[in-house]
Amino acid sequence: MAILVNKGSKIIVQGITGSEGGFHAGQCLEYGGNVVGGVTPGKGGQTALEGKVPVFNSCAEARKATGANVSLIFVPPPFAADAIMEAAAAGIELIVCITEGIPVAQMVEVKAFVDQTGSRFIGPNCPGILTPGEAKVGIMPGFIAKKGRIGVISKSGTLTYEAVDQLVKEGYGQSTCIGIGGDPIIGTTMKELLDMFEHDPETDAVVMIGEIGGSMEIEAAKFARSNVSKPVIGFIAGQTAPPGRRMGHAGAIVSGADESAAAKKKLMAECGIHVVESPADIGRAVKSALKHIEIGVEL
Repeated sequence: MAILVNKGSKIIVQGITGSEGGFHAGQCLEYGGNVVGGVTPGKGGQTALEGKVPVFNSCAEARKATGANVSLIFVPPPFAADAIMEAAAAGIELIVCITEGIPVAQMVEVKAFVDQTGSRFIGPNCPGILTPGEAKVGIMPGFIAKKGRIGVISKSGTLTYEAVDQLVKEGYGQSTCIGIGGDPIIGTTMKELLDMFEHDPETDAVVMIGEIGGSMEIEAAKFARSNVSKPVIGFIAGQTAPPGRRMGHAGAIVSGADESAAAKKKLMAECGIHVVESPADIGRAVKSALKHIEIGVEL
């Protein structure tokens, strides 16, 4: 089992006729994902990916024709907000936006709209979702992962890959890997994903990679303390970042003492999360946490 996407997911790609959209749609299809269509206004009736995938003028047309329940968005920043809302208005259950650089003001409007429709939104500015051996929706390199029972949640695309590599080296596969994005306003939060993994019978532990800035990790840790029975292994990036300096992601800026790496790590540990100092320690930390559970010892 997995969360969010699996072999049964029917995926459309908004922006499939562009260079980025076409390339990554092909990668998703090659991995085994069920890419059933693409959307580019004005190009309906054409095909993409060497004739393998039909192109539609709108998400509504694509959903009606294919039964799509997932949309992957590779639309330039000036048009991406409208693309997200179009997918939500069409009733697409899961929307994943890879696009970077969407203005915060537009994302405020997008989030309010998507929340009203009931669609689930991942991103923007994220690497997407990978359920090893079943489907990938985004730009994660599928070959680095293997099917298993460890969930991964991360704000950072690069650190997602590092965590997966560390897990595989220790012999652990992944149930689902989700890059949630590092912008100030995103769709699905760490707290929501922890809850999903907690209720997934085929996930044994969760790796949660956060960073400085914002309160998402704090909210997730407090939720985990009372609501998550599975081991959570946490890492906070940006430990050496000076206050007030944005580091990489638009949301990674410390504006208060509680948003520093040290403060987040302290609270996470107090909530029972196994905090590591380096991404290189993630695999070993998962192994230790699961070993102690197997022999009935509390850490």
